Amino acid sequence: MASKLWKAFSRKRVDDNSEGKGELARVLGLMDLTALGVGGTLGLGIYVLAGSVAKETAGPAVCISFFIAAFASALAGMCYAEFASRVPKAGSAYVYSYVTVGEFIAFIIGWNLILEYVIGTASVARGLSNYVDSLIGNVMRNYLHSVMPINVSFLSTYPDFFAFAVVMLLVVLLCIGVRESSLLNMGFTAVNLITISIVIVAGSLKADPSNWSISPEDIPSNYTHVGTGGFMPFGISGVMVGAAKCFYGFVGFDAVAATGEEAKNPQKTIPIAIVLSLAISFAAYFSISTVLTMMWPYYDQNSEAPFPYVFGQIGWPVIMGIVNVGAVFALCTSLLGAMFPLPRVLYAMGSDGVIFKFLARVNERTQTPVFGTIASGLLTGIMTLIFGLEQLIDMMSIGTLLAYTIVAICVLILRYQNTSTTLKLSPEDILEDDPTLFDYFKRIFNLSNQKVATEFSSGVAGWAVLAFSCLAFSFGLLLNHVNFSGIGLDAIGLVALIVIGVMIVLTMIAIGRQPVDDINLAFKVPLVPFLPCFSIMINLLLMLQLDAFTWVRFVVWMAVGFAIYFLYGLRHSVQGQINKRADEYTDPVRITTKF
Repeated sequence: MASKLWKAFSRKRVDDNSEGKGELARVLGLMDLTALGVGGTLGLGIYVLAGSVAKETAGPAVCISFFIAAFASALAGMCYAEFASRVPKAGSAYVYSYVTVGEFIAFIIGWNLILEYVIGTASVARGLSNYVDSLIGNVMRNYLHSVMPINVSFLSTYPDFFAFAVVMLLVVLLCIGVRESSLLNMGFTAVNLITISIVIVAGSLKADPSNWSISPEDIPSNYTHVGTGGFMPFGISGVMVGAAKCFYGFVGFDAVAATGEEAKNPQKTIPIAIVLSLAISFAAYFSISTVLTMMWPYYDQNSEAPFPYVFGQIGWPVIMGIVNVGAVFALCTSLLGAMFPLPRVLYAMGSDGVIFKFLARVNERTQTPVFGTIASGLLTGIMTLIFGLEQLIDMMSIGTLLAYTIVAICVLILRYQNTSTTLKLSPEDILEDDPTLFDYFKRIFNLSNQKVATEFSSGVAGWAVLAFSCLAFSFGLLLNHVNFSGIGLDAIGLVALIVIGVMIVLTMIAIGRQPVDDINLAFKVPLVPFLPCFSIMINLLLMLQLDAFTWVRFVVWMAVGFAIYFLYGLRHSVQGQINKRADEYTDPVRITTKF
């Protein structure tokens, strides 16, 4: 039993030729990948999120919330880009973590990516259905609610068959072929960017900076949720909560990293596509949120369809019609971008045997993982039937943030990893018979300025990264419960925050003092270890902004995943079987028995 559990921590080598390699068609160029990343991010966030966050959470400071979310996504994007240079394979963060931290952690990441893409696709499908329904007077909602009501508090009020049909149509499209799906995605993305440009230009003509400095006395009394007025009516805490919600708007760029086996020259094109898609997305979100809150007061925004509402209020029906058409195309693009990587993750995990292997079968004619696509489509379709839009959005961010955190951790581990087959210990690593505390301090902080990574320095970096992650989580947890106001100041909590903060800084210094593995890559994260550490810190802080129900749903999802892994994946793991065969040939007892 112990040996089986130990298999869960086996790692895949970077140069492994895993099962199924080369079956997917390499047809995606830089433009295809960039369009896929932009299409996956610019959808529901542009046409819904900006208005809802401005009204309910951040006010005009929603643009700052988007900036914080973009910064967190950019840090994660750079980590993804470095991994794409190292591991040009399908599977995104799942494969990356498999290479560095082992099978069990890789399964956790892959399982969370499945959650991200399923919920992302389902939420966009429901958003598209709601948007189309609003254009025809909510006919579908009223009819389905009258004939098939769902009276369960944590489910949707009615089954959305239109959203289900859209997902099934998308499944057929993705099964036809990658190139055909990509061409359609590029067309929809072009329409989306044109629509966003029209909104920004038209909105700028009606922008009024005074809407960023509204005093509470000027707000009508029938509005109750208004905060203190001004640019930041709900304070810093509102901006941070808004950033956690705005993070949803940037989820999707990692779809580019999931296409490693279908991209042309993936070591170069994937990093560039990730950077370009994030830059375009941030420019669009920041401009849209700025124009929206300058055009119309934050307290009177429409949470479901902000731009049609605002252009209707200022008397521009033509622009409102353009926005409506563009929004439908944009949501179709976002739908394709959200679901595109899901079969690829299932393909990678199925090829490795950690989930059911039939999900990795590739159709010879279309060169697509048909079974994985159909399975993911059915799971997504069921989600669209039983959950509402708000419930789906609430369930999405936590798995994504955890995946981004693990990717940043993996970047640090790989950078400081000892890749030499001969150099295990340096003379500085060897302690005297009776080492002092200073001897340990000298080794941990590399005061001898050792330049080549060894087994010991890699171990120090690995344990320091783990300590940093635990300290960052504790810091964020404590930060949410410390009272910083002058009345009833929590002195003990403040001292604890300072102590943990100092430990975090020392841990980063210890990581940064270790020698790095010198390897040539098409892209490397700059300022290591600080940027990956900041990524870990921000991701954990944003995760802790999510409510308790989101954490409960997350625990349930993980429990289902653990059951699949320990009952099926552990016994069918391809890497585990390779390791078992290697042990049989190297075990002296087995060799003696054979001969």
